[in-house]
Amino acid sequence: MFNNIIYFIVVLPDDSLLYSIVGLLICWVTFAVYSRSRFFYFNRRVASGKYAEGVLSERYESLNLRLSILAILLFAVAIYFFSFKQWLMAVPGLAAFSVVQGFFAIALFLFYLSTIWYLAWPTYRSLFRVHISRRGFVLSNLRFNLPVLFPWFVLTFLYDLLSFIPWVSSSAFFNGLYGQIVFFAAFMSMLVVVMPKFIQYWWGCKPLEVSEKGRHLAAFLKRKGFRYRSLLSWPIFEGRLMTAGIMGIVPRYRYIMVTDALMSALSIEELESVLAHEMGHARYFHLLFYALFFVGFMVVSFGLSDVYVYLAYVWSPLADLISEDDARSMTLFYLSVALPMLLTLLIYFRYIMGFFMRHFERQADLYVTTVMGTPAFIINALEKIAYLSGKSRDTPNWHHFSIGQRVACLVKSLEVPRLARKQNRFVLMAFLIYLFGIGTLGYYLNFGDIKSHMAYDLMSKELSRKLDEHPRNVSLAMNLAMVYQRMGKEAETMALYDRITQWNPSQVVALNNLAWMMLTATNPLLRNKTRALFLARQAVALQPEPQFLDTLAEACYQNGLTDEAIQVIQEVIKGGKENKDYYENQLQKFRFKGGQ
Repeated sequence: MFNNIIYFIVVLPDDSLLYSIVGLLICWVTFAVYSRSRFFYFNRRVASGKYAEGVLSERYESLNLRLSILAILLFAVAIYFFSFKQWLMAVPGLAAFSVVQGFFAIALFLFYLSTIWYLAWPTYRSLFRVHISRRGFVLSNLRFNLPVLFPWFVLTFLYDLLSFIPWVSSSAFFNGLYGQIVFFAAFMSMLVVVMPKFIQYWWGCKPLEVSEKGRHLAAFLKRKGFRYRSLLSWPIFEGRLMTAGIMGIVPRYRYIMVTDALMSALSIEELESVLAHEMGHARYFHLLFYALFFVGFMVVSFGLSDVYVYLAYVWSPLADLISEDDARSMTLFYLSVALPMLLTLLIYFRYIMGFFMRHFERQADLYVTTVMGTPAFIINALEKIAYLSGKSRDTPNWHHFSIGQRVACLVKSLEVPRLARKQNRFVLMAFLIYLFGIGTLGYYLNFGDIKSHMAYDLMSKELSRKLDEHPRNVSLAMNLAMVYQRMGKEAETMALYDRITQWNPSQVVALNNLAWMMLTATNPLLRNKTRALFLARQAVALQPEPQFLDTLAEACYQNGLTDEAIQVIQEVIKGGKENKDYYENQLQKFRFKGGQ
């Protein structure tokens, strides 16, 4: 998951393998000790009885978030300071398979997360009154979170396989931005359709046991005409978590899951309202929107990665690092690029996608009132879940409004019958704004002038630095002048071409380009048609190529030597096969001026 955000740096490790192993071990021990101390103090607060359960559950979630962020930072330290990627690359055969490298990287990060879950177990069990073993708690967290990585694993594996096919690995389309976007979008579309079939096996889901409640729920779904593959018992956290969910866009691969704890806690009508909520997610294609959000992030992240490299390069302290030859300096430079990319990921999913997730949940809640005819049953279900699970009724999270907010909205639907329609319009308008914003940003970052400008700016800075190290190097100066010319920096370009002609009077391209710019510069103060004619004659004397003759013809024309201009351009037309239309137009221009 983080392998695609935090860049692995391909440099040889400066330090020994023992140094890296000891460093990783010290980091983990320090992290474990710190995490244990945080949960120890938190348990004392729980035992004191001075805090409301809602406050404690909020602080528990906050503590887990802080420790998870710390785990990400330590993961970055392992990669950038202890050469984790480089030592993996040193293992024979691993260099060719990025999926294997990613597997070990993700395993390291999950090891840090498992440390948190292992130490959080006593707190979780007492705070939320869930009787689950420590082993079951850790394994349930792993089983619940790992499906997020399935798309990455399959996609990376396919890319590895495609790299062994000669015509694909050498294809400019597949290796370019368009090819990657098309491939990723097609892959995500396919995965969204079929992945639920595999996830339900991974989670250990089984068909709901035959019972009175089970029969009522199946009959309810049939009565409402809802198409799905199976109604499943969801054994997540040993079935003791009170929750339900839905997977799948296509009915053939659509599964509704309910935990045993929820089945036991709610009445038949309340369970029906929960299923109606899940039906709402299918009715409004929320899973498809989630896939689109992932594609949107990919499109923007491609462009932003270049922007962050550019910003890091133009900042002098970081630019100095890239010029160093040691691996440590390169590591610090790329770490400075990786951190803002990670921040972008957190902002995008926490605030942008989180905004839509909360309002999708509200859509599904209001859909219940349409299906059930009343919000009473879903309100009862929400209140029971809040009470029995020990979670705060008034504390929202990044993907759900708080239960108090959800209940208030459902009560309001009794006063405002068209509230569901208003919510649907609000979500539609918000998504259209998102689509316009992400599309515009993605286009300008990947295909707009900003990208070429950044590329030329980076090239100019690097060439300038090299030229300072190797003054009077004509090859470097020519490259820099051409970059300046592409950037539209006329004065800098002409000054550099002028210096080159002084260093090497026979540099024909510099002579020609300087002459042309003195004839066509947008700033009239930079024009000098007399000197341009002199330079053009020098260039043609050295090498009478069509492009140089064209410059000479233009110089003659601007200096009033129309007959010579016509003669020169006719020579070009007779001897050349390329750009004949352009040269013909030049001839017509010269003849019109000369009255011929």
